[in-house]
Amino acid sequence: MKLARAIHFDESDTRVYHSPARTGEWCISGGFEFSNWTEGDLTGKQKQAFSNGWLGLETFGRVTFVAVTQIETKEMAQVTDALAQHFVDVYGAPDLAAARPVAAEEIAQMAEMCADHNPNTLLTVARDLSQAGVRETYRTIEAQDAGLEQFAIHGSLDE
Repeated sequence: MKLARAIHFDESDTRVYHSPARTGEWCISGGFEFSNWTEGDLTGKQKQAFSNGWLGLETFGRVTFVAVTQIETKEMAQVTDALAQHFVDVYGAPDLAAARPVAAEEIAQMAEMCADHNPNTLLTVARDLSQAGVRETYRTIEAQDAGLEQFAIHGSLDE
């Protein structure tokens, strides 16, 4: 199974999102957060979260880029439980039993999106608000082959 983790290339997410996701946390689109938004809600950091932010499943912060990677069944259950709890705590779901199937569906949609991509493929999301509601589009950036020497740190451990 595959899902996506938050990835950062610089510190920009800490400046553009009110609450940035943590590097490495599992993510989903999280477009449900914006289901009742209007043009009046699209200002400042809220607009950036709406326009380009994936939802982290630990901090429930936002991130611009996610990378596809393998997820274990146990981890999938943990993130589903975390999202279900978020639905209870933030969105007023009556209990975990009611929230869990909805959370599982959100995560399954993300897993389906990731399924056909190679590990380390980057994904971005773009949203706009239309008469029909929130519309999401996705872009993929395939991982480039790179030699280990491009990432190796050279030096001595004795220093």
